[in-house]
Amino acid sequence: MLIRKMELEDIDAVVAMEHELFTSPWSKEDLVYEITKNAFSTILVLEIEKEIVGYIGMWNLGDQTQITTLGVAKKHQGHGYSKVLMNKCIEISSYLGYDNINLEVRVSNQRAINLYQSCGFKIVAVRKDYYQDTHEDAYLMIKEMEEKSCH
Repeated sequence: MLIRKMELEDIDAVVAMEHELFTSPWSKEDLVYEITKNAFSTILVLEIEKEIVGYIGMWNLGDQTQITTLGVAKKHQGHGYSKVLMNKCIEISSYLGYDNINLEVRVSNQRAINLYQSCGFKIVAVRKDYYQDTHEDAYLMIKEMEEKSCH
């Protein structure tokens, strides 16, 4: 198992996972921008035997990390890879001395909400009509950096 920074040649695999997993996926152009032009952005991929099985995107802004995307290919779900990626994000945020990590998640995505809560995130607000594709609300979840890993 290897976690490394996403490179341009990884984009097609990540875009395919985005389309497999999400109703409002990131485009190839979005991801190219994130890894080549956005100085605040880091996207990591999780690789097993040279296959990308998951990824996490984050923006490191001032005193906090914002998780922008997280995905694990459907055929690789249920093996704890999301927690591995979350723990890497927490490790990086801790190393940078950040106060918290935040993210938005669909209110209907109970599986993701459970994952984030197991990592110490708390629901702090509802963002009404957040998702453009379905007009679904999102929870804003924040993790204060006292806890250093997911359970």
